[in-house]
Amino acid sequence: MSDMNFTAKKFDGLTAEELYEILKARAEIFIIEQKINYQDMDDVDYKSLHCFFREKEKVTAYLRAYYKNDGSDTVQIGRVLTLEHGCGLGRKLMEESIRAVKNKMPCARICMDAQKHAVGFYEKFGFKTVSDEFLEEGIVHIAMELEVENGSYEGSV
Repeated sequence: MSDMNFTAKKFDGLTAEELYEILKARAEIFIIEQKINYQDMDDVDYKSLHCFFREKEKVTAYLRAYYKNDGSDTVQIGRVLTLEHGCGLGRKLMEESIRAVKNKMPCARICMDAQKHAVGFYEKFGFKTVSDEFLEEGIVHIAMELEVENGSYEGSV
């Protein structure tokens, strides 16, 4: 992980190569690994902050963040992925991404629909469960929120 670089960019700041690598990583995890049959390119990317780690030119971890509604003080994160599991990359992605969201997208809370098996992971960052279980694309999810105090996040796992 020593040669990895973190990047947080709005859609119009992404290079064609970065966008291609992001879409390739999302397809690898959600379509191939998790076998989710869905329309990944849903136009939300246009209004998102794209947070990712790259090793050489390959995107190895990624998430996107966007305001839940126009004029909202709530940022939604999603499409969270790491290509390597169990090596600390997910933790680094969340720490850096939460900081980037706070710097670039002022908000009172960050929310997400977490896959049930990952709830404990997100709780380490201060996310709290705010819903019962529900199905999304055939996978059990739970809505979670992170209250952002005074517009800052200094958490670390």
